Amino acid sequence: MLLSQYYGIAHHSNPNYLAQISGQASNAMTRDDCPKYVPFNQTGTASPGQLQGTGCVYPASVPTVAGQLSAAGKTWKGYMEDMKTPCLHPELGAKDDHKSAKKGQQYATRHNPFVYFEAITSSPDCRNNLIDFNNLAGDLKSAATTPNLAYITPNLCHDGHDSPCVDGSPGGLQSADGWLRQQVPAILDSPAFRQDGVLVITFDEAEGKAAGPSGVPGGTAGGRVGALVISPFAKGGSTSDTSYNHYSLLAAIEDIFSLPRLGYAGAPGLNSFGADVFNARS
Repeated sequence: MLLSQYYGIAHHSNPNYLAQISGQASNAMTRDDCPKYVPFNQTGTASPGQLQGTGCVYPASVPTVAGQLSAAGKTWKGYMEDMKTPCLHPELGAKDDHKSAKKGQQYATRHNPFVYFEAITSSPDCRNNLIDFNNLAGDLKSAATTPNLAYITPNLCHDGHDSPCVDGSPGGLQSADGWLRQQVPAILDSPAFRQDGVLVITFDEAEGKAAGPSGVPGGTAGGRVGALVISPFAKGGSTSDTSYNHYSLLAAIEDIFSLPRLGYAGAPGLNSFGADVFNARS
């Protein structure tokens, strides 16, 4: 299922990732990809469930879908390629030294949304649940070891960011496609996916500054990126032209697990994945 009108919410990368797990809007520092790992300086609150101010590391009072799942007795994990140390992030107030790829280390902090929330980094869940991508293959071997929510971030080569890559790979869409060709079949063949899985593949932002249509709650300033939804509940080869953004993805995840919608995911008029996406006959 192709979502042809799916949009990022801002430039650059970081705010799009944060939107997917918290429903929070961008701010000046997240739009700059948080070069320093500084606490959020709160100046107020606003609807829908927004912290006003600027900064990178949100206080423990700001909820995420990870916390919602844990509270509901569900499981979650973030699988970050090349993050060799669990829950890897800078010291509070320090410069982020994982901005650019290095040989053997192509992990980017800004592409790991979970470490920007104190509710996660202050919990044992961070080291237990935010782990290197290499752990995914073992977890997929049974439905019992597969988390209810698996969030996967490729490294700076396999996500299409770098071109060419620091390891000599071509990068861009060629490397992204090659990585997906290797990894997606293993996910689709896993017991948990075959049982009742949903795989969503998307990008954080588009190239260029052109925004999408107005009137989408939370905005489309990140440009059109599109998304693929692969599931036994979605008819292959079909397309939805409904307007979605990263907040819609969060809303869909929360709807699947019967969780309250956070931030802009709960904004009036926001489209969540519905019968247009999950259109396969049972």
